[in-house]
This record gives sequence, C-alpha cells and structure tokens, in this order.
Amino acid sequence: MIPKTLEEIASYIVKDGKGILAADESTGTIEKRFKSIDVESTEDNRRKYREMLFRSPAMAEAIGGVILFDETLRQKAQDGSYLRDVILSHGSLPGIKVDQGVKELEDNPNEKITTGLDGLNERCREYDTLGAKFTKWRAVINIGNGIPSAKCINENMLALSEYALIAQENNMVPIVEPEVIMDGPHTIDQCYDVTKNTLSVLFEMLDKKNINIRGTLLKPNMVVSGTENSHQANYKEVAEKTLDCLNSSVPDELPGIVFLSGGQSDIDATAHLDEMNKIGGFKWKLSFSYGRALQQAALKAWSGNDSNLEHAQKAFSHRAIMNMKASLGEWSESLEA
Repeated sequence: MIPKTLEEIASYIVKDGKGILAADESTGTIEKRFKSIDVESTEDNRRKYREMLFRSPAMAEAIGGVILFDETLRQKAQDGSYLRDVILSHGSLPGIKVDQGVKELEDNPNEKITTGLDGLNERCREYDTLGAKFTKWRAVINIGNGIPSAKCINENMLALSEYALIAQENNMVPIVEPEVIMDGPHTIDQCYDVTKNTLSVLFEMLDKKNINIRGTLLKPNMVVSGTENSHQANYKEVAEKTLDCLNSSVPDELPGIVFLSGGQSDIDATAHLDEMNKIGGFKWKLSFSYGRALQQAALKAWSGNDSNLEHAQKAFSHRAIMNMKASLGEWSESLEA
C-alpha cells in the first residue's frame, strides 16, 4: 500500500530502520565516479548501474526511498519498465532532486547560494504526475575565515523554506538539506556552532512559511571535526555533539532525520549513526540518506562489467543492511566481517 498523505510518506520512508539511497548524482558527478573505474558515462551505463542498485536484494529490507536525478525518474529499465516502478516494486518510494546546483553568493566567492526556484512549481507539478513522492534541495554552508556570513545562512535557509512550500503544495514531501561542509581545518566545536545556527534559522523560516513539519524530513550533516584538523573527534564525541545540536534546534514533531555522509568513510558513517541510536533519548527517527557511503563498494565491484552485477549487488546490500542496523542501534564492527 503506497502512502498518500505527506505525513504518511515521510514516516514511511524512515520506518523500521529504513533509510534513503541518494542516487541523484548529476551527469557531471556520475561521470567523475565512472571515471574512477574507467567506465564511460553513457546513458545506458548510467541506467545499467542504477538498475543494478534498485534491483538489489536489500532494497525491500533497508531502503525506504531513493532520491533520483531527472534523467533516472524518466528512464526505463532493460525490461522496458520504468526505473521508478522497479523502486516501487520493492516497497521503496521514488523521490527527485529539484535544486539546480549552486552559484557564488553575491559579494563573496567563498560562499554559495543554491539555485532552482525559478520554474520550480511547474517542475514539481510534473514530477508529481511522474510518481515522485518526495523531493530534495541542498544548501551548502562553508566554514572558513569570517564565514559563514549571516547573509549566506539566511538566504539559503529562506530558499529551503520556499522550496519546501512548493513541494508540499505539489503533494510531495520536502527533504531539506542544509549541509555544513566538513572540508577545512575547523574544530568540531566550530562545526557545532555553525550547524546549530543554521538549523535554528532553517526551522524559524519553515515556521514562517507554515510548512507541515510532520510532512518534512531533514537531511543534515553530522557535527564532526574539519577534515584538515589534526584532532579528529571519536565516534562517541561526534554522536554526543550531533545529538546535543539537534535536540537544541529541531522540533520533536519532525518524523525523521536522515543524515548525509558528507565524505565520511563507509564505516565512519555507519558507526556514527549507530552510536547516536545507541544513546537514544529523541523523538524523531535517526536514519541515513547516503550516496557514496552506500554506493562506493558496489561501484568498485561492478566496474562496468555485466558479469560483476551480482557481486556488486551483494556489496550494496551489505552496506544498506549495515546502515539499517545502525538506524536501530544494532550495528557492531564485527558484523562487517
């Protein structure tokens, strides 16, 4: 039974430890991924690779939703059925990335503003007719010398709230993704402060737009040390600081928080999520919306070779199950063997 209301869809996606497969890489991004395994990024290769993921055994067990790129939502599988219907056949819901990337923020080339509000209502109306049940919009917040500015945070969070309103008016759950980038030498405390401020502004903006929070999902970064910082916080510190940050800025009625992996290793992304769920004490579901951290092992296993499809599906299924267990607080490193 496919959920119908915004509240039902949002809760369904994160039910019973399920999470989201982010398969919404732009044509340029997937070309880079394919280049790493010496595979040409043709439309058929992109279809073949994504169909392999969508037909993996763990889809029904561990994946509640799949974020798609425009091409993929319209694409047909090898047997002639739509890929979106392949996803539905596993009890997972198809979603769509609707932002159109970032551009430099006026007056500061080190800060970005996400584009795509122009024509968004028309695009969302069509995506609804194509069967998309939810949408995603990503904002990018960098930490650096004197940044992020209040202007950067305010303009990006305003755009997220305007997008969320359009998505809900077109019967689709908005995933709001304010990503505080982990690149840089900043400390975990700096990441905490910027993330808390960003989330506080976001929910203030969503409230002003009268967004149905029960029909919304949040896709945030975890609170981590900058990649170039000599002190890297351990799993427990990341989990505690992330939960403290979320508890201070996210309303209880939000049905789910689906973390982005943000460049973390596969194991780190799983371990951090598991540690948070072991700590507990929150009202929302804490799950995953991973791209690379779900796909990387499968991509390498596949390497563009049809004979490797089953091996690649096993690699993807393993990571999906590991993250489902982490969403339930039931993961341990011994399971990785």
